[in-house]
Amino acid sequence: MNICRIAALVLGLVAIVMCNTLLIIPDAIATTPTQQSKLEFTPQQQKIIGQLKIAKVVYLGEIHDSQLQHQQQLAIIQTLFNYKRQIAIGMEMFQRPAQPILDRYLAGKISGEELRQQTEFDRRWGYKWEYYEPILNFARVNRLPVIALNTPTEITRKVAKEGLESLTSPDLQYISPLAEIDRSNVKYRERILASYQEHMGIVSIASKSFDRFYNTQLLWDETMADRIASFSKEQPNYQMVVLAGRSHIIDGYGIPDRVYRRLGSKLIQKSVILGDDGKDRSREKILPQQSIDLFWN
Repeated sequence: MNICRIAALVLGLVAIVMCNTLLIIPDAIATTPTQQSKLEFTPQQQKIIGQLKIAKVVYLGEIHDSQLQHQQQLAIIQTLFNYKRQIAIGMEMFQRPAQPILDRYLAGKISGEELRQQTEFDRRWGYKWEYYEPILNFARVNRLPVIALNTPTEITRKVAKEGLESLTSPDLQYISPLAEIDRSNVKYRERILASYQEHMGIVSIASKSFDRFYNTQLLWDETMADRIASFSKEQPNYQMVVLAGRSHIIDGYGIPDRVYRRLGSKLIQKSVILGDDGKDRSREKILPQQSIDLFWN
């Protein structure tokens, strides 16, 4: 989610990616909506696509309001589908209770507009439906599973205001088990604090308000990772392409790290950060688990 919505304390932050390889793709190719299926990759982009083909999980980190990046996502999905037809699409844009509605859409039982209305897409996600509709339509036409990944808004708001301890049994069915929330990464905590302070002023890392905010971010990451991992175990022959905000993917600590923890050291993951050449990013060259950042220059 977008960190500009910090007033709600549940939308967007800086989360960081742990993956086998981090790949950075700039907004380099202009295209119109009618050209989505014809978007052409440069030789450098084709090399990156070649690397994505071997991954069990591919992350496409987006800026939510970039139409171009959603067109790039569709082109990458189409290319991977042509290579390996068993593709599933995991989407941060849909909260986990929406899965039965997504399934009805994919089965042709409801229209795209009905999907939009029944999932309360505009209220719960808040970005343009038109950016995601071509991806959903491609999935339906080609019978690709689409997996709702995100935590329900009601739960993230509750955690932000009252803490994890406020959750009750009905809340737990759509989130990661609380015992699996990993708070051990000190660097990640510090980075989230810096982002929080940009919007809220100087706040102690030990403050209750920040701790709840941090727990909300971790709950997002763990819940999405939990669903990705469970699908990958249930459908081992599928490659999953995950669409999520860059803040949940970039730099080594977000969703992929938690998927890796669940699926083990043999897991191959690749992350593509759309619209960023990495030139101004301060980072370690070798990330934990010997992941190497490959920038698209």
